[in-house]
Amino acid sequence: MARFVTIGYGDRDGYDRTDAAVRDEAHAHDARLLEGGAVVGVAGAPVQVRNHDGAGVTVESGSFMSAGLPVAGFGIIEAASLEEAVQLVSKTPCAVAQGVVEVWPLQEAP
Repeated sequence: MARFVTIGYGDRDGYDRTDAAVRDEAHAHDARLLEGGAVVGVAGAPVQVRNHDGAGVTVESGSFMSAGLPVAGFGIIEAASLEEAVQLVSKTPCAVAQGVVEVWPLQEAP
Protein backbone atom coordinates (compact mmCIF):
# COMPACT_ATOMS: atom_id res chain seq x y z
CA MET A 1 0.00 0.00 0.00
CA ALA A 2 1.17 3.50 -0.76
CA ARG A 3 1.09 6.27 1.83
CA PHE A 4 -0.30 9.75 1.25
CA VAL A 5 -0.04 12.99 3.20
CA THR A 6 -3.29 14.92 3.30
CA ILE A 7 -3.71 18.59 4.13
CA GLY A 8 -7.21 19.85 4.89
CA TYR A 9 -8.13 23.50 4.53
CA GLY A 10 -11.36 24.96 5.86
CA ASP A 11 -12.87 27.58 8.08
CA ARG A 12 -15.61 27.70 10.68
CA ASP A 13 -17.99 29.62 8.38
CA GLY A 14 -17.95 26.89 5.72
CA TYR A 15 -18.24 24.21 8.39
CA ASP A 16 -21.27 25.93 9.94
CA ARG A 17 -22.95 26.33 6.51
CA THR A 18 -22.79 22.58 5.91
CA ASP A 19 -25.80 20.50 6.93
CA ALA A 20 -25.24 18.90 10.35
CA ALA A 21 -26.04 15.41 9.02
CA VAL A 22 -23.35 15.77 6.34
CA ARG A 23 -20.83 16.95 8.95
CA ASP A 24 -21.74 14.08 11.30
CA GLU A 25 -21.19 11.51 8.54
CA ALA A 26 -17.86 13.15 7.67
CA HIS A 27 -16.72 12.87 11.30
CA ALA A 28 -17.86 9.23 11.37
CA HIS A 29 -15.82 8.68 8.19
CA ASP A 30 -12.76 10.20 9.93
CA ALA A 31 -13.32 7.83 12.85
CA ARG A 32 -13.32 4.87 10.44
CA LEU A 33 -10.10 6.11 8.85
CA LEU A 34 -8.52 6.28 12.32
CA GLU A 35 -9.71 2.77 13.14
CA GLY A 36 -8.09 1.62 9.90
CA GLY A 37 -4.72 3.04 10.92
CA ALA A 38 -4.73 6.55 9.47
CA VAL A 39 -2.98 9.28 11.41
CA VAL A 40 -5.20 12.37 11.56
CA GLY A 41 -4.78 15.58 13.53
CA VAL A 42 -6.03 19.13 13.83
CA ALA A 43 -3.52 21.82 12.91
CA GLY A 44 -2.09 23.92 15.73
CA ALA A 45 -0.17 27.19 15.44
CA PRO A 46 2.86 26.76 13.16
CA VAL A 47 6.41 28.08 13.37
CA GLN A 48 8.98 28.50 10.61
CA VAL A 49 12.42 27.00 11.22
CA ARG A 50 15.56 28.01 9.34
CA ASN A 51 19.19 26.94 9.67
CA HIS A 52 20.73 28.34 6.50
CA ASP A 53 24.15 26.88 5.82
CA GLY A 54 24.05 25.31 9.28
CA ALA A 55 24.96 28.72 10.71
CA GLY A 56 22.27 28.90 13.38
CA VAL A 57 18.62 28.18 13.96
CA THR A 58 16.02 30.92 13.66
CA VAL A 59 12.37 30.43 14.51
CA GLU A 60 9.47 32.70 13.55
CA SER A 61 5.83 32.35 14.50
CA GLY A 62 3.33 31.84 11.70
CA SER A 63 3.02 29.88 8.51
CA PHE A 64 5.31 30.24 5.52
CA MET A 65 2.68 29.56 2.88
CA SER A 66 -0.65 31.31 2.54
CA ALA A 67 -3.91 29.97 1.18
CA GLY A 68 -7.47 31.16 0.70
CA LEU A 69 -8.53 29.01 3.66
CA PRO A 70 -6.60 28.24 6.83
CA VAL A 71 -4.98 24.84 7.32
CA ALA A 72 -7.38 22.80 9.43
CA GLY A 73 -5.56 19.50 9.76
CA PHE A 74 -3.21 16.86 8.45
CA GLY A 75 -3.34 13.16 7.86
CA ILE A 76 -1.32 10.22 6.68
CA ILE A 77 -3.40 7.55 4.99
CA GLU A 78 -2.70 4.33 3.11
CA ALA A 79 -4.36 3.52 -0.18
CA ALA A 80 -3.66 1.29 -3.17
CA SER A 81 -3.58 4.27 -5.55
CA LEU A 82 -3.96 8.02 -5.76
CA GLU A 83 -7.51 7.47 -6.98
CA GLU A 84 -8.36 5.46 -3.87
CA ALA A 85 -6.75 8.11 -1.64
CA VAL A 86 -8.88 10.78 -3.34
CA GLN A 87 -12.02 8.72 -2.69
CA LEU A 88 -11.06 8.31 0.98
CA VAL A 89 -10.51 12.02 1.62
CA SER A 90 -13.53 13.11 -0.43
CA LYS A 91 -15.75 12.20 2.52
CA THR A 92 -13.76 13.99 5.25
CA PRO A 93 -14.97 17.12 7.07
CA CYS A 94 -12.80 19.58 5.13
CA ALA A 95 -13.86 18.14 1.78
CA VAL A 96 -17.60 18.19 2.50
CA ALA A 97 -17.74 21.39 4.60
CA GLN A 98 -16.85 23.93 1.91
CA GLY A 99 -13.10 23.37 2.23
CA VAL A 100 -10.50 21.47 0.25
CA VAL A 101 -8.10 18.59 0.86
CA GLU A 102 -4.75 18.19 -0.85
CA VAL A 103 -3.41 14.66 -1.34
CA TRP A 104 0.35 14.28 -1.65
CA PRO A 105 1.93 10.90 -2.46
CA LEU A 106 4.54 10.22 0.22
CA GLN A 107 7.74 9.02 -1.36
CA GLU A 108 10.24 7.31 0.90
CA ALA A 109 13.54 9.11 1.35
CA PRO A 110 16.54 7.30 -0.13
